[in-house]
Amino acid sequence: MLLTGARGCGKSSLVKAVLNEFSADGLRLIEVDKHDLVDLPDIVDLVDGRPEKFIIFCDDLSFEAGETAYKALKSVLDGSVAAPPANVLIYATSNRRHLMPEYMAENLEVQRVGDEIHPGEAVEEKVSLSERFGLWISFYPFSQDDYLAVFAHWARQFGVTETVIAGSEREALNWALSRGSRSGRVAWQFARDLAGRQPEASA
Repeated sequence: MLLTGARGCGKSSLVKAVLNEFSADGLRLIEVDKHDLVDLPDIVDLVDGRPEKFIIFCDDLSFEAGETAYKALKSVLDGSVAAPPANVLIYATSNRRHLMPEYMAENLEVQRVGDEIHPGEAVEEKVSLSERFGLWISFYPFSQDDYLAVFAHWARQFGVTETVIAGSEREALNWALSRGSRSGRVAWQFARDLAGRQPEASA
């Protein structure tokens, strides 16, 4: 499964929530850094046949030009010669939908034959990686109302009163504007900052 979209909107948190929900049923998570993807086939072999179910998690995944670690990921996603283990799923999060950079020059390789468009090999190679994930889930930037609702939720969790929450909405919007993003992460950061500025309740 590939979770893509705007930063700070809960892609990684969703994966961790799945682990928290189903860990008692035998779900386990193995987090693999991008630079360790070359070891992915060995990791899959080690957990194959175990009674637990495994999520192999690659957080904030993307590749730059010249990197070759993505080839190991492609091999595991397709199962190579052997079928992929039934107890293993690959989850990845990324801010980039196609995981690899695309350049204008590569689009010059696209050919038009009659009414058909034939992408160049470089474009095909880059798009094919994300296509190997069976499920895509996209995350989009928050609307203003969604952002304020998330801020209010976290502020309540931190013990901020409803009066202070209602009076801090404009400040919450300015906080998001200064960071260039209306997201769950930014809402949480402002709620935490606001809570820290509140006077402690008297005993």
